[in-house]
Amino acid sequence: MVDRDIGDRYFEPEVETMSRDRLRARQEERVLELVEYAYGNSVLYRALWDDHGVHPRDIRSLDDFRARIPFITKDMVRAHRARTGDPFGGLLCVPTEELTSVSSSSGTTGDPEFFAEIWEDAPPLVAASVRDLWELGLRPGDRVLSAAGNFRNLMDPGYQALGAVVIEVDIWLGRMREIVEAIREYRPVYLQMMYPHMVELEHLADKVDLKEAFSSLKGASCAGQPLSRKMRERIRNDWGIDVYEYTSAADTGTAWECREHDGFHLWEDTVLAECLDVEKDPRHDVPDGELGELVATDLDNRAAPLIRYRSEDLVRMSRDRCGCGRTHARMWVGGRRGDETVVQGRSVVLADIWQAVEDQPETVAGVFQIVRERREVDALRLRVGYDPDITGDVDALAGRLGRAVHDRTGVEPVLELRTEGELLRTMTSVAKFPRVVKR
Repeated sequence: MVDRDIGDRYFEPEVETMSRDRLRARQEERVLELVEYAYGNSVLYRALWDDHGVHPRDIRSLDDFRARIPFITKDMVRAHRARTGDPFGGLLCVPTEELTSVSSSSGTTGDPEFFAEIWEDAPPLVAASVRDLWELGLRPGDRVLSAAGNFRNLMDPGYQALGAVVIEVDIWLGRMREIVEAIREYRPVYLQMMYPHMVELEHLADKVDLKEAFSSLKGASCAGQPLSRKMRERIRNDWGIDVYEYTSAADTGTAWECREHDGFHLWEDTVLAECLDVEKDPRHDVPDGELGELVATDLDNRAAPLIRYRSEDLVRMSRDRCGCGRTHARMWVGGRRGDETVVQGRSVVLADIWQAVEDQPETVAGVFQIVRERREVDALRLRVGYDPDITGDVDALAGRLGRAVHDRTGVEPVLELRTEGELLRTMTSVAKFPRVVKR
């Protein structure tokens, strides 16, 4: 891994280290403007708030906002879209001719969502990520490998805003050997990867000196699937990559790790992030460190803002200053609200299965799925991908794997083993491998 200067750490020092009081004041000012703006321009918000007896004149503070403004959900937006044919689900606040671009989500949890955007130099999601890329070590003149396209946004304007040299390479899935050769030739300092890329690297690790190949990198980012502890250690120690994970900030943007690798930073000048027990107390955040649902409000999107949007992501948050010196909140993702499976009254979570799966050499990449029609089931059906190059006896693997899952969960699984390639080819999203599927 390449040494990096730690003196010039912040891209926007005043914003990234802003006091909590100033952050809250900025959020309150923006929220009050947003409520009036959305009510006047969004079909969905006006109808929803009228149904709840809420008018912008009732909202005079952040406390009023939390007390009076109702949540929205992805299903509500989809229902409006299905009922009216409006592709933006009633969220759009401007005429379509004012839009600069329309991008989409990966569609992991259903039909892709469409994001209407207005921008000049770079899309909002990309512009906010510039701070994270700077923290990773990207500097003017550095080379980056960039995919030719992206399902959410083209990242090139963000790289170029930092003065980086963009090298367009096909870094899509199934091409990791070619990517490694491109890195050796062009010596970039950064590239973005996704979870399936890591599985491909596992297969290359015994054939290619990955630490030598990746020696030019200051870092690489990874999204689309959380990395297990064992996978992170392998990427960092065996392959020499300082990997930075990032995740969704409830579809309002992204949240990245910093060099401390201790939680995902939420840029609170662009998003109001609440961590709530939505059923018991929708007005107050749960205490720092306790599990709650991430609820987000766009503060920098005038095209189609999300307001009190329930993400269904279960997170823990902290508003303490990070070791990097930044003051914005951090979160740690515990999983999706719907991912817990109850087998004959016993709770089973993904983390327990993951550890059992990656403890087996043939399944160390952690490619697995829970197959279920509903949350409460009579049997734990698992579909697990194995590496055919090192798997001699599939039945023997099934026996070991079944015992390991039982030891972790107390439940005897019903196993379906496939090769990793077969299982990864069932992905319905361009970026994410779903862990819980219906069939």
